[in-house]
Amino acid sequence: MKRRSWLLDGTVATAVAGLGVLESSWGVGATHRQGPHWAEAALYVVTGLLLVVRRVRPLACLATIVAVSVVEFAVVGSPEGQGVMLPGVIAAYTVASRIELRRSWWGLVLVGVLWGGWAALDPMNATLDKRWLAVVWLFPYVIAWLVGALVRATRQVAEQRRLAREQRASRAVAEERNRIARELHDVIGHSVSVMTVQASAVRRRLTPEQDVERQALETVEAVGREALTEMRRMVGVLRQGEEPDREPPPGLDQLDRLVGKFRVAGLPVRLDVTGTARPLAPGLDLTAYRLIQEGLTNTLRHAARPTTVEVAISYGDTSIELAVRDDGAIPGTGAEAGSGLLGMRERVSVYGGRLTVGPGASGGFLLEATIPLDRATAPPDVAAEQP
Repeated sequence: MKRRSWLLDGTVATAVAGLGVLESSWGVGATHRQGPHWAEAALYVVTGLLLVVRRVRPLACLATIVAVSVVEFAVVGSPEGQGVMLPGVIAAYTVASRIELRRSWWGLVLVGVLWGGWAALDPMNATLDKRWLAVVWLFPYVIAWLVGALVRATRQVAEQRRLAREQRASRAVAEERNRIARELHDVIGHSVSVMTVQASAVRRRLTPEQDVERQALETVEAVGREALTEMRRMVGVLRQGEEPDREPPPGLDQLDRLVGKFRVAGLPVRLDVTGTARPLAPGLDLTAYRLIQEGLTNTLRHAARPTTVEVAISYGDTSIELAVRDDGAIPGTGAEAGSGLLGMRERVSVYGGRLTVGPGASGGFLLEATIPLDRATAPPDVAAEQP
């Protein structure tokens, strides 16, 4: 237990013991004092100070309070007042809030023993009617136990929700990584195929004397074909149980088509492109497309009555900036939106970029990404030379 928790429990125990001394010595808050005042004060001090360990040994703390109290009641009679009740109430609450439900039922048994000993050994309860009326003083113990049980249940539900969120986040990241791997297979596979074809074309143009160059190019061809085979095998594992995707990987050249689909769905999308457009590396082009697709999907699902949805693309000298902004009301973010954004963070991190999501400066919701272009621009197109 942390030092601050010990300090809190020590303060509570000292306060309860102090109130007990005031009650036993000067009658502050007492209904009826019984026996020597020093004996009553000793009971209140002992039971109050036992609360120091209430969170370390909840059940033992309550059991000790019950045992000490019942012994004192049997020796000198049970008093009436807050001092005799407060330690048991606090300990019963702690038992119910800190211990699993099955064991915490013993807390109810113990407070029942405490109340029974107090009611039976109180000289003020001389008649049967008064002993029946004393049942009302059992309620504070039971209520304290029920409140503790409610606190424990609430804490368990919050912990289960936290674990569920973490599991959803982990699953979303894993699924997005699989999706990235599948999509990059198509991108990289095409590039490796071009490299292999070019190496084969150059090898066929060599003269018979260029044996060293021929062997080097044959090695490039063999390695390229092996890489393609391994990639197909690994991605085949990732794609088990899925329908094969026959469509080519999308990119920003298909952005007008994407925006058109969301306009048909009722989203007032406006596209704004600034800077000098340039060809991007296939993987980055695909990532940019997916970012805008995710931003528009979240707006369609979660934004309440947006009047303007802006898709902005800005080509800079060293980076590309992508943004999806809307002016709709922002409800609570759903689990699906959160999972999708986690996937987008994975995609952006591949290229060393930065993703920002949250409320926009003028209202609505903003998804904004900045991705460097220093190592992500497309290589010049090279036509595959046929052998």
